[in-house]
Amino acid sequence: MNILDELDIFYDHYCGEKGIIGYSRLNKPIYRFSLRKTFYPTVIVQCAMHAREYITTYLCLKLIERFNLFGKVGTVHFIPAVNPDGIEIALTKKPLYKANFAGVDLNVNFDAKWGKGEKNLFKKGDENFVGNYPFCEPESKALRNFTLSLNPQLTISFHSKGQEIYWEFCQSGYERARDRQIAKSAKQVTGYKIKSTPNSCGGYKDWCVQKLKIPALTVEVGNDALAHPLGKENLEEIYQQNKDLLFAVIKRYMELKCKKNL
Repeated sequence: MNILDELDIFYDHYCGEKGIIGYSRLNKPIYRFSLRKTFYPTVIVQCAMHAREYITTYLCLKLIERFNLFGKVGTVHFIPAVNPDGIEIALTKKPLYKANFAGVDLNVNFDAKWGKGEKNLFKKGDENFVGNYPFCEPESKALRNFTLSLNPQLTISFHSKGQEIYWEFCQSGYERARDRQIAKSAKQVTGYKIKSTPNSCGGYKDWCVQKLKIPALTVEVGNDALAHPLGKENLEEIYQQNKDLLFAVIKRYMELKCKKNL
């Protein structure tokens, strides 16, 4: 049984709030699972935007269960697999595939300095193709629309690999100081290093920072010495490193919010 089968079963048996934010190019559902402990803050956790990084879908299912048991603050919407078509391609045909069915790299298809990244390509392929225009793909459009409908206070994107945390995208002033503090809280619980990516554009994290003016983290899980795609045998170590990340960043966000309001 592969991860897409496991995700379907998880969805069918999940008794909490759940739904579908949209559909892929091949009409596969993009599932979301929502857990409300308090109404504020609203957080989106999205995973497997890159096809070969489906280890993050496995991680997401474990984080749903953990937040359900131990979460005390926030409403969190989990999206375990933004790119189900791409995952199927990675599982069955091209293990190193990153794009969606149309050959668009979804994490460079957002309207945040779209097409200006150092590695951006302008023809379809296995990775780095920005698409014909921002949000040209149903998957990126669905995530955009869902995000705008919620107006979240924080987003977390899980990718693999490298054990790194990205948080910057042209912030300044209070927002920059706030977002760095939240990234540092993620570093403290994961042990991952904070890294700048000044030549990267068009990602979901970038768009959240620029459009919504909110803190947004990209968390690259898994040791960089491991080969893509990371297998389920790596899941427990990754889970142990990331199991408290969500709690830590929500706590730090609320501390900073209270401090600003004093």
